[in-house]
Amino acid sequence: MKLLATALTTALAGALTLGAAPGAPAATPAPAADARISTAFSIPGAKVYPEGIATDARTHAVYVGSYADGTVYRARPGRSEAEVFLPAGTDGRRTANGLRVDARGRLWVTDSTTGVSVYDTATGTRLAHFEVAGDAPRFVNDLTITPDGTAYLTDSIRGVLYRVTPAQLAAGSGPLTEAYDLTPALRPRPAGGFSLNGIVSDRAGRWLLTVDMVEGDLYRVDLRTGAVRRVDLAGADLKAADGLDLSPDGTLRVAHNAPNTLTRWQLTPDGTRARLLHTITDPSLQIPTTLTHSRGRTLVVRSQFDKGGPMSPGSGTPTTFTIASVRGL
Repeated sequence: MKLLATALTTALAGALTLGAAPGAPAATPAPAADARISTAFSIPGAKVYPEGIATDARTHAVYVGSYADGTVYRARPGRSEAEVFLPAGTDGRRTANGLRVDARGRLWVTDSTTGVSVYDTATGTRLAHFEVAGDAPRFVNDLTITPDGTAYLTDSIRGVLYRVTPAQLAAGSGPLTEAYDLTPALRPRPAGGFSLNGIVSDRAGRWLLTVDMVEGDLYRVDLRTGAVRRVDLAGADLKAADGLDLSPDGTLRVAHNAPNTLTRWQLTPDGTRARLLHTITDPSLQIPTTLTHSRGRTLVVRSQFDKGGPMSPGSGTPTTFTIASVRGL
């Protein structure tokens, strides 16, 4: 755990040196009172340090995970404060990074130190659990679910994608198996250094997109052939990119943590090229780690990782933890 925490701290702290905004040219920071940014709801707790977020398309409930202790919170529609859905340490979970709710209403929660668990959102019962085998360093980070129900997960240290098929899920639990090794395509990095973070899939289930948060590269994985290629970003980049959100129309929204920046991109239909359309940079985003866009609004996680969290261990005092609502992204 210490090695993993150190790796995350190093990677995120390094991201602080990447500049105020990704790509080219950089946007001028907007004032903290930017009218586009408001608070959707608050999260109870003094040291939550939220990281992941997911929306249930059926109920419109929003789930948020704590990097600090693995608590999963649920915000019901119309409520100003989230409630605890899965308490800290549930099923031995230490962190709650990537979250997704699948088409059948099951909540997937990654634990960076072990793997991923799947829960019934009606009862909170764990339905399945998949763990990375062995003791070698790993950091299971984010996930996406394709239309056929297959989940793909990033490992930020190993530079690989894991896969959980519907058949594996039906069986209950088992090892988290590697599907794609992206290390031959990734730019060189120090041993134990971070790379892959956010991941999304297209609406037809043809390909995945995953970002190297340190180098700013976006990678496309063809699910039919296994081919991996860098996406052409037209001279811009995705440095410090953390969470990704892909709309059915090909709009890619990105949270860049350390620069307090959100960007919107337009993908080509085949996912091989992306064009930067819009950038919002504002300190009131409070180190945004990820985002979810639905029903015309974008919800953004304000992690405050720089206030005594993994970006500045032991220093700083966080304010109330909240989820931002952003218009115009």
